[in-house]
Amino acid sequence: MSVEISKLASGLTVVTDKMPQLETAALGVWAGVGGRDEKPNEHGISHLLEHMAFKGTTKRSSREIVEEIEAVGGDLNAGTSTETTSYYARVLKADVPLALDVLADILANPAFEPDELEREKNVIVQEIGAAQDTPDDVVFEHLNELCYPDQPMGRSLLGTAKTLRSFNRDMLRGYLSTHYRGPDMVVAAAGAVDHDQVVAEAEKRFASFEATPGPKPQTAQFGKGGAKVVHRELEQAHLTLALEGVPQSDLSLFSLQVFTNVLGGGMSSRLFQEVREKRGLCYSIYSFHAPYTDTGFFGLYTGTDPADAPEMMEVVVDIMNDSVETLTEAEIARAKAQMKAGLLMALESCSSRAEQLARHVLAYGRPQTVEELVGRIDAVSVESTRDAARALLSRSRPAVVALGSGRGLDTAVSFAEGLTRARAKARLH
Repeated sequence: MSVEISKLASGLTVVTDKMPQLETAALGVWAGVGGRDEKPNEHGISHLLEHMAFKGTTKRSSREIVEEIEAVGGDLNAGTSTETTSYYARVLKADVPLALDVLADILANPAFEPDELEREKNVIVQEIGAAQDTPDDVVFEHLNELCYPDQPMGRSLLGTAKTLRSFNRDMLRGYLSTHYRGPDMVVAAAGAVDHDQVVAEAEKRFASFEATPGPKPQTAQFGKGGAKVVHRELEQAHLTLALEGVPQSDLSLFSLQVFTNVLGGGMSSRLFQEVREKRGLCYSIYSFHAPYTDTGFFGLYTGTDPADAPEMMEVVVDIMNDSVETLTEAEIARAKAQMKAGLLMALESCSSRAEQLARHVLAYGRPQTVEELVGRIDAVSVESTRDAARALLSRSRPAVVALGSGRGLDTAVSFAEGLTRARAKARLH
């Protein structure tokens, strides 16, 4: 088996997958900390810390960081999510030690120069402005707030101009020290890599990180649902709907994912075929399910003409309710084939593979084998999918947000209550 895993004295996990046919490697550091770990006065600090990682260390200037990697043809990047923050590189196989040295340097020895910090805070303020000019970003921001009220899970990852202005280098150092601990970090590499070499480099370069775990975030509580209309002069009405899903460890996860795909996962999905192909009500419509450590988020998005918004939401609710009891073997088989193809295609990319390995270790404590994952997909049946769908529609009241203009938006969001009413009526019979 090509996947190897080692635990260092610091508690940090190293996981690799050697892909002999490749001449390049993807590698990175994944930390189990993200937006949900922030206190109210830290809103946006995870994302700012990720930005500041490339702005200079005690050994390298910001320019030297990128020049050293690009001089060997590689590239660096990073990303912040609700539960993780990642820093990663893609290089030729001979340059794996260099990439690990740079990645360790930016996390172990950040300079946090005041001038660089002020510039980067201003950059993120511009990023916040760009997000506010993007309707589908805005509507999901309101939806998250409705689903996770007064919780870090419901706040934007970017923070606000006010919170950003309050951050200083001491706060960044404190947050890094508190949350970037060996047991909560994974070094993952895939492609042209040697496991023993990666372990040796990681042991040497990440030895300074604390060996005790960081604090756990507060438990997520999905809200009471409800509706919200955000009025803004736009050409389209942007409609979103959410329900409480299931966490990563839930046994029904794959069945729920199959239902999500059948409902709105592609061009053959029920929503796409009915709403776009038959009725011509929209350009884009899709559903998704995002599992977290202790909760899950089922979401649906579409954009339509404001005058068509009531019809759109009524059709969406009808299709969701109808799909629960009328799923077919053919639809289930098609969704399972799509999931398996996506899984296997990701294995052909060393970048996707390194990320998958890291996320598995953070979520499950070990990498899950391809055989395990394919087996869980194959085990999904029509009945298990219907059970997962029934549970989804009865687990929480729907949360729905409409963004745009026109009187039809209030009518549109009121139709979402049909999901709850339909399930309640079914339970009475």
